[in-house]
Amino acid sequence: MQPDRNILTVTQVNQYLKAKLDGDRLLSAVAVRGEISNYKCYPSGHHYFSLKDGEGALRCVLFRSSAQRLRFRPENGMKVIVRGRITVFPRDGQYQLYTDGLIPDGIGELYVAFEQLKAKLQQEGLFDPAHKKPLPPYPERIALITSSAGAAVHDMIRILKARWPAAEVLLLPVRVQGAQAPAELAGALNYANRHRLADLIIIGRGGGSMEDLWAFNDENLARAIYRSELPVISAVGHEPDVTIADFVADVRAATPSNAAELAVPDRRELAGQLGRQAARMRRAMTARLEEERGRLDRCAASRALTDPLASLRDKRVLLDWQQSRLAGQMQSELQTRRGALAALAASLDALSPLKVLGRGYALARDEGGHVVSSVSQVRAGQPISLRLTDGTLDCTVMGLQKTGQTARNRPK
Repeated sequence: MQPDRNILTVTQVNQYLKAKLDGDRLLSAVAVRGEISNYKCYPSGHHYFSLKDGEGALRCVLFRSSAQRLRFRPENGMKVIVRGRITVFPRDGQYQLYTDGLIPDGIGELYVAFEQLKAKLQQEGLFDPAHKKPLPPYPERIALITSSAGAAVHDMIRILKARWPAAEVLLLPVRVQGAQAPAELAGALNYANRHRLADLIIIGRGGGSMEDLWAFNDENLARAIYRSELPVISAVGHEPDVTIADFVADVRAATPSNAAELAVPDRRELAGQLGRQAARMRRAMTARLEEERGRLDRCAASRALTDPLASLRDKRVLLDWQQSRLAGQMQSELQTRRGALAALAASLDALSPLKVLGRGYALARDEGGHVVSSVSQVRAGQPISLRLTDGTLDCTVMGLQKTGQTARNRPK
């Protein structure tokens, strides 16, 4: 069997197909619309995904060098337009789209990046109102982090000096547009905090397109604002312009001029308030003086000052009256007690044994001095004594006779 010279190796086939695809002008710079699926980002920094529509799919690779230029993060289900070249990877024979760049389909790339970063930082709590610091009411030093060449810085300095000339204004000039701007803005913010350069920081710039203001949508700058120990006012663009810095800052100003107005009080308005307060104090002092003067006049006309002894005389009269009243009550009480004592003495006298003896009765006692109240207590011939009203009789019992009985036990 003769060898067939048309037999190719797998590598030869893949190399041939690669050369064919690389030589196709259409496939060397193609734009493909589709939906991202199977998206993966490897530690190497390379991104792999499939681009699909309703009927087919196309493998894609986005190398790290190209991925670093993206301003948003690709996600599954996102509709995009991918630009690049289609060729074959000789090792596995699979053709794929080597991506140079991709943009969201239907909406701007910057808008998608803005919304993604906004959602991420909000979920982490960087926009939490509880973290926001109050502005000092009367700042002594204010740091402006902005471009020294723009009109915004001149407007802010003019307004700050007009409203509150007591404050010292310190300018930290930085770029506010371009690739180096976010790092310079964050660096100036960190520098101001590290050295405590001011009581308050205003960071921002004048108006522009979304691309012009994009430096203030940088994640590192947002985190630097969040870490700032000094209060930060974000003053980026005009009223409709909103950046990530506005959400993270302690206060968002509509414009740089508005930031200057928020940063310091108006000396003219404050002077007016002080004048009104002074007028109120004067009126209050006048009213208080009039009130105290009236009290002084009433005290001066009082009897205690015009006739100091009058009160003493009144007290003496009252004392005499009280003394007389007390003496009368004591006399009345004494008479009452004397009458009660006389009544008790009369009752006691009526019960006195001596009173009984005076009426002809006698009190008999035996030899021991015991009162004899019954004939059974004595015997015939027993000596007894009889107490009479004016003396005592020494007697001898001649006989005993109980009431209602004849005499008995008479001595012979």
